[in-house]
Amino acid sequence: MQEVRRSNRVLTLPNALSFVRLGGVPLFLWLLLGPEADGWALAVLFLAGVTDWLDGWTARRFDQRSALGEILDPVADRLYILAVVIGFALRDIVPWWVAVILPARDVFLWCLVPFLRRRGYSALPVHFLGKCATFNLLYAFPLLLLGEVEGVGGTLANVFGWAFTWWGIVLYWWAGLLYAWQVRKLLADRDRRAPLPDA
Repeated sequence: MQEVRRSNRVLTLPNALSFVRLGGVPLFLWLLLGPEADGWALAVLFLAGVTDWLDGWTARRFDQRSALGEILDPVADRLYILAVVIGFALRDIVPWWVAVILPARDVFLWCLVPFLRRRGYSALPVHFLGKCATFNLLYAFPLLLLGEVEGVGGTLANVFGWAFTWWGIVLYWWAGLLYAWQVRKLLADRDRRAPLPDA
């Protein structure tokens, strides 16, 4: 298997795109909860989705994978999910149990980090199921916001939005349990430790 090279560079195009996404989190919340400018909030969500795809593509296309980028990308995803579900719950777009159950999975995984660090790991690699969960949720949120519009279009958006939401919640927790199983296997293998970084 070909080894993926990761640099320690900070100033890369993928990292710049991730910083743009992070800056969109407070902007989205202000648009949603302040002036309730749903159209602009939707545009920020759309931009977040585009930059999420674009930063991964540019990192692979121009060989700009970096250690910082591997942290920024999932952090931006988690912050968007947290901001959206809390904002939506405050606007009564989703019930509060949705705003609790999604962040609860991330809290659960954060509790596993000290066990990982004992073996020299800072985090587990993102697997396909986790990416599918995030994909479903990031598609669900704009649809749920569109579902606030009156008429047939709003009704359809709401139906599809909740379909993506349910799949996203199930996959999000399923991925979390798989991460926990990976941690258990790492801890069970007493001889396995993270490889030392290249000099």
